[in-house]
Amino acid sequence: MTRKKKMVRTDMQTYLDVFRLKFEAKLSDRQISQALNIGRATISDLVIRFNNLGLSWPLAADYPLDHLDKQLFPGRDYSTQRVLPLWVQVHLELRRKGVTKLLLWQEYQAEHGSKALGYTQYCEHYRRWCAVQKRSMRQHHEAGEKLFIDFCGPTVPIVNPETGEIKPAAIFVATLGASNYTYIEACKGQDRESWLMANSRCLTFLGGVPALLIPDNLKAAVDKADKFEPVLNDNY
Repeated sequence: MTRKKKMVRTDMQTYLDVFRLKFEAKLSDRQISQALNIGRATISDLVIRFNNLGLSWPLAADYPLDHLDKQLFPGRDYSTQRVLPLWVQVHLELRRKGVTKLLLWQEYQAEHGSKALGYTQYCEHYRRWCAVQKRSMRQHHEAGEKLFIDFCGPTVPIVNPETGEIKPAAIFVATLGASNYTYIEACKGQDRESWLMANSRCLTFLGGVPALLIPDNLKAAVDKADKFEPVLNDNY
């Protein structure tokens, strides 16, 4: 006798994945089941519940996920109140070198136990918080006009295949404003010589020089940082 497949309780990220694949990708329940490894009965139930709420997809960026959970499954026991992190503090912590969302979630989960969000919900709540907070100014870039240049992030270990020696390499990145066409090179350091040679090789690779080269305030390019009139070194 074939046993009926049990309807499992899925988390919020799974709900969102189901709705995205159903309403955006237009996949069948069978295809979604294979992609997410959940039963077709669960998928069908979620979609019916969502449609019965009269909601449209995609949801607004500030739509409360906890409210959606309660709307989809009003009979659940919500007596355990979840403790939400301070997203501003999370945002600031993520700017520190070596700090990841997983690390911050582990610390948060250790502090609040059963009252903490699961990791996928934690990430989704944070993403939605960022979407609401984000303010941006639209910039117009003409083709070939601007090249944005900098060394980025931490160094990357490079292994000498002959000796096995490991040395850190700085990563030079240059991106054209209009097309986002990007040149990346590993350099021996962030010294002035590495900076100048990386710039030279980048322009050779691009096959031309844009109207404006826009470096960040890194020491290899800027002798005196200033908000309005920075002083570039003479060699650059």
